[in-house]
Formats: sequence, C-alpha cells, structure tokens
Amino acid sequence: MSTPAPAVVILGGGTAGWMTACLMAQAWPAARITLVESPEIGIVGVGEGSTPQLRAFFARLGIADADWMPAAHATYKAGIAFEGWSDRPGFDRYVHPFAGPVDLHTEPGFHAYALARRQGRDVPAHPDAFFLNSWLSTHGRAPLAGENFPFEQGYGYHFDAHLVGQVLRDHAVSHGVTHLQRRVEEVAVAADGQVAHLVTEAGERIAGDLFVDSSGFRAAIAQGALGVRFLPFAANLFNDRAVTIPTPRAAATPVHTTATALTNGWAWSIPLTHRTGNGYVFSSAYLSPDAAETELRTRLGLLDADVPARHLSMRVGRVETSWTGNCLAVGLAQGFIEPLEATALHLVQATVEGFIRAWEAGGFAPTHRDAFNAGIARRYEGVRDYIVAHYRLSRRTDTVYWRDNAGHDELSDSLKALMTCWFTGGDLVAAVHEQGIADIYAPLSWGCLFAGYGLFPERLAPTPADMTGLAAFLGRCGSNFPAHDAALDAMAEPRAAAVLEDA
Repeated sequence: MSTPAPAVVILGGGTAGWMTACLMAQAWPAARITLVESPEIGIVGVGEGSTPQLRAFFARLGIADADWMPAAHATYKAGIAFEGWSDRPGFDRYVHPFAGPVDLHTEPGFHAYALARRQGRDVPAHPDAFFLNSWLSTHGRAPLAGENFPFEQGYGYHFDAHLVGQVLRDHAVSHGVTHLQRRVEEVAVAADGQVAHLVTEAGERIAGDLFVDSSGFRAAIAQGALGVRFLPFAANLFNDRAVTIPTPRAAATPVHTTATALTNGWAWSIPLTHRTGNGYVFSSAYLSPDAAETELRTRLGLLDADVPARHLSMRVGRVETSWTGNCLAVGLAQGFIEPLEATALHLVQATVEGFIRAWEAGGFAPTHRDAFNAGIARRYEGVRDYIVAHYRLSRRTDTVYWRDNAGHDELSDSLKALMTCWFTGGDLVAAVHEQGIADIYAPLSWGCLFAGYGLFPERLAPTPADMTGLAAFLGRCGSNFPAHDAALDAMAEPRAAAVLEDA
C-alpha cells in the first residue's frame, strides 16, 4: 500500500515553521508542503539556546554540526548555570548539566549523598561535584569527546535564532518544500469546522489537507479562525516581559547559558561566536519596562551607552488542543513557557514528531487526535512544573516579587508530591519514575534543582566523606575534551575557506 501524499500548508516561518517543514518533508517525501510567510511580520526569537533534543533533530536530518553551526554563529552548550537563586552559603551557583553516559556512573552517588544529607548527615551534596558536563562548564571545555574516549557527551547549542531559521529554510526548500512570501489576510473555515484554504492579500487561495499554524502569538488559524481556547499559566509563572541588549563576544566563550536572578526576574547570558546575547525576563506587575531596561543596562555596564534595547511581550501558557480539526499548532501559536530552561524548540520538535507518528498510525486520519493532544498537554504541564519549581523553591526574599513567588500555592499535585518527597527525606528517583514524568525531566534534573538550591536541613550530624576520588575521575574524563574556543575555531575554518572559494 502506497503512502498518501498530503498537501500541507504551514502558515509562518521562523525556526518553528521551518523545523516543521523539514521534519514533514523527511517523513513524507511525496507530500506537497508549502510554507507561507509574510516578509513584513518579524520573528520573536526570544531564545537562542536549546536542549540536547536539537542535536537529535539535526542528526535525523543528516546535518552535521559543522554544516550549520558556523553559519548560525553557534556554540556548544553543556548546561545552564544558575546564579543568585539561593541565599544558602555555598549554593549561590549550580549547573543544570545535560546528562551523558559518564553520568550513569556518578548519578547514583549523587542521589545517595543528597538523600543522606536530607536525612541529617553532613555529606557533600552539591550537584556540580558529580557530573561531567558541570566539570566541563567550569573548565571551559567543549562537550566533544576525543578519539580515545569511549563515550559521547550530551550537549545542546547556543545560536542566532534568525540564522538557524535560514539554515532550516534552505534545507527544507532543497528537499521540495515550496516557499511563498505572501501576506495572509483570511483563513477560510468550511461548514464542518475544517480549514479550507488561506486567502492572501492579493486574493490567492492556498488550499491543503493539513494546515500548520506557526503564526506566532497571534495564532491566526488555531485561535483566530478555529477559536481554540488559550490556557494561561500566569497564576504560577509571573513573568510576561523581556528586554534584550547584545554585547560583544566574551574573551573566552563559556560552554553554558548563565541564568542570574535579579530583583524581579532573571537575566540570561548566551555566548555566540560573534556576540553575547543578554536579556532580562521579568514581570510587568512588579517592574516597569523602563526600570527593567535600566537594571539590565546597569548590570552590563551600558547605562549611558548608545546600544539599542529590544522589548518583548510574552503570553505564557498553551492552547487547549494542539491538534484541532485539520490544524496543528506549533511554536508560539501553540504556547510558550518562558525561556529559563530553553524548552521552546524542544516542544516544537516533540509536537511535530508526535503528530507525524499519530497521523501515520491513524492512516492520515484523526484517529489518535485525542491521545496526541493529551500527550502534548502533559508535556507542557510537566515543563511548566519544572520551571515553576525554580521560583517556588528559591530562597531569595529581597523583593516582593521573590516573596510572592515563594509564597503562593498554585502548584500541581505532581509538583507538590515531589516537594513533599524531597523535604521528608523520601526517594526522589522513585517518586519521579512513579509519576511517569522522567521522560520530561529526569531525576537528575530534579535532584540538581533541589540540591543546587541547598535545600537541606540546617543542623546536620557530621559524617565525613572523601570526594577526592570523584574529583579525580571527572578530571581524567574532562582531560579528553578540547577547550571550547579551540573546538569552535577548528569547526569554523573549513567553512570559512569554503565561503572564500565560493566567492
């Protein structure tokens, strides 16, 4: 039986739209895929970081790091360094590392020590002492194993979001996707509730079997035409604004994103090969945009500098159903959870890959639509819970913003159960697996968050522990990884030579 060749129409480009086009073109080579975007509508591009799932995405498309990273000014990302989120001595900074095979050998020790410390024994339990990517982050090493090292290390990326969109656009078009630059004025919906076609400002009709809404926060198809309900997360995720200011590239390129707690939110620092991306994510209920910009400028030493700032609004939450009728919502049209853990592209990837599986399994019919929608909602809620925990567990008390974040009780039953488990000395690993949420955030991630904040009893019975062996082990492993800047320079040189030859 031959595979049907559906006509797919994607409204909106950007990274989300072009990711969708690439994945669908690969899954359905015979499909007629058209992406329509208006050159007049800008791309939000708040985040310039990813989780390790993006590495799997490029591998699936057959695109090597060297084939896209130099073009997008990309750098490697071993994890996220959180600074200033806790006032506990010794816990002013911790890294949420992207796990790799080596961590399978050290993670059990971390959980055992964290449990012992929660049960009153004075043993070292700061997560940075246990994981290889935390070591690489501290020492500025790229997560690229040498030839003689038997394991690959997990990593994500930092990148220029606009340039990644261009890389994906070129890949999609080279694989048969039609790119139309049109301004869509109308979404025509048939009597049965299915999207019939799009209408451009010139009156052109663009019909299809499946429509993908990647139109950003305006959600022109899903919410605008089909009336899908939006479910806000404002009750427990307060931030709704961001201000960004770029600065020159750092002398030494970090191998992590830095997330620093400020008075009414947090600031990101994302290293690229040509600049550093900086931004302040905050709540307009507690801080005005002008005051946020001043705080960020002061932090960057740019208070009186003639460097423009960009202000962004964020609508945090998700649509009730991602797949409605013959429309799939992706990217900002589907939902948005603030960029603290850089989950935006992960959610796009999970949505599109899950949809492809569900649609194919149902014979290109909506047989599995309800199960798919439930699965995506579960993933959004799981990511939200992990982000909420960063604020709810913070020990900052210097402003009303932080006190309100730590004082509210708008928590899911899942998050409440994990917090209870931790603070009562329970088995966190078992609790995460019993809830079935390890595929969203694994016990390592939850443990690093709780332990990284230093959420342990104040009074402890002394129990000496020798950590020199573990430190030596991580050091021996880490010596097999090159300096981050050296790895980036080595990758960029062939690309630069090729560009000169083409010119």
